[in-house]
Amino acid sequence: QVQLVESGGGLVQPGGSLRLSCAGSGSIFSIRAMGWYRQAPGKQRELVAIETSGGSTNYADSVKGRFTISRDNAKNTVYLQMNSLKPEDTAVYYCKAELQVHRDYDHWYQYWGQGTQVTVSS
Repeated sequence: QVQLVESGGGLVQPGGSLRLSCAGSGSIFSIRAMGWYRQAPGKQRELVAIETSGGSTNYADSVKGRFTISRDNAKNTVYLQMNSLKPEDTAVYYCKAELQVHRDYDHWYQYWGQGTQVTVSS
C-alpha cells in the first residue's frame, strides 16, 4: 500500500556529484521523518542523513559538509545531494520513511525503499 522508490544512483568518479531521489506513494497520510541510510559490502547499514517534518536535519560525521538532504513534503519526496564523493561513499543507499497511513492514525510505520547503488571509482 506504501512504496518508496529511489533513483539517481550510479557510477561517478572521485570528487564528483550525484543526486538521489526517493518518492513515496500509496496510502500515505503523514510523514514524520525521511532519511537516507547506506550499506557497504561487509558492513552494517548506517545513517547518512535524516530530516524531520519540522525541518531539522542530522548527518553522519563522515558526510557533513558534502551531502545535503532536502524534502518536498507536497510530493512525499526526499533528496540527497552528494558532492565531493569519495570511494568510501560506495554503498547501496536506502531511503526510509516514518509515516502514518490513511485510516490508521494511531500508529507510525517505518518503510524502506529497495536501494540504489552508488559507486565512486576512477
